[in-house]
Amino acid sequence: MNTGVVQRTRGRELLYLGREYPKGGDYFRDRLRAAFIKNKDVQDPERIKEMIARGEFVARELEALYYLRKYRAMKKRYYED
Repeated sequence: MNTGVVQRTRGRELLYLGREYPKGGDYFRDRLRAAFIKNKDVQDPERIKEMIARGEFVARELEALYYLRKYRAMKKRYYED
């Protein structure tokens, strides 16, 4: 798959996941945009693969954060500690 397509797809996915970021969607969007702009001139294929892998890692971490938040909310509703 073309790396440009992967980058755009990953960027859209991260932007979607960042909407529920604890500090706010605007904060996450600004940070995401800054990261993409900072690395826009990178041409090395290995470096691009590393950055794509980093994006996938961030996406997984965001998903884990949201699952943890949902779990805590559910636990709070059903159990009194």
